[in-house]
Amino acid sequence: MAPRTKFISESREETIKFGKHFSSELRPGDVVAFYGNLGSGKTTLIRGICAGLDVNEVVTSPTFTLINEYHGKFPVYHFDFYRLSSEMELHDLGVEEYFNGDGICLIEWPEGVHDLLPESHIEIHLTARFEPGWENKREIKVLAGQK
Repeated sequence: MAPRTKFISESREETIKFGKHFSSELRPGDVVAFYGNLGSGKTTLIRGICAGLDVNEVVTSPTFTLINEYHGKFPVYHFDFYRLSSEMELHDLGVEEYFNGDGICLIEWPEGVHDLLPESHIEIHLTARFEPGWENKREIKVLAGQK
């Protein structure tokens, strides 16, 4: 799958700015899955997207609660499935209703739910190399999701 957009961020601020810009492309019903290792910038990018969607709440990763709901131009549902222990937890959350709802879904650690994602989802892959010259840089690739 070829990238729709590829960007090198050289700082936290640039990652947030990219997220603000990217948010202008999002519409209710969009599902965005964020892939990347720990420390790759997933939550920082989501903070930028939320800022671009006029979310005024503090945006934090919902690692232990699985979902945070924010209010802005549209409802925003921020998922973190890092600690997901079973698919049953997703059904208890009503995740498919969120994915097919009127808000924007932003999903960290979507690997375990890939089969449940809508076919039209967007994937964002973040890479942080943690090597000399790349300490603060992140590669961000935006892909149209396919199953």
